[in-house]
Amino acid sequence: MRLRDGSPWTVEQVTRHLSDAPVPVRLACLGAGGAPLVCSLWYLFDGEALWCASQADAVVLRRLGDDPRVGFEVAGDDPPYKGVRGQGRAELRPADGVRILGELLDRYQGGRDTPLARWLLARADREVAVRIDIDWLTAWDYSARMAPAAPPRSAPP
Repeated sequence: MRLRDGSPWTVEQVTRHLSDAPVPVRLACLGAGGAPLVCSLWYLFDGEALWCASQADAVVLRRLGDDPRVGFEVAGDDPPYKGVRGQGRAELRPADGVRILGELLDRYQGGRDTPLARWLLARADREVAVRIDIDWLTAWDYSARMAPAAPPRSAPP
């Protein structure tokens, strides 16, 4: 994993964020006609690559099949804003679809026995895993500049 110069986080901090952030990855690829296509997908980080899954007929899989280059971001929506972004290449792996879906359900649903998990597992035979091999990463962290302002001092009596 190559961390870009100037990243405020170390490789260990980036790895921890990618492993622990309870948010989806925002994945960008080239859409029809060359315009960007951005979608949010559940993901796993295995220390080297990001893994996602989607149905075999999903538009994002067609686009990744045409051009595997991706940009991605893993960041929450609440302040203070911070996260990780990067670029890589996607590989479609149908044989890993069911396994990755199960691991994603464990991570995001806390198991495989929720209504959503049961619905997704009922369609698991059409699930395709996406492995994103990372070319580079960087982090950003606005925590310091978004720190709460100091409370106002009381005026002298």
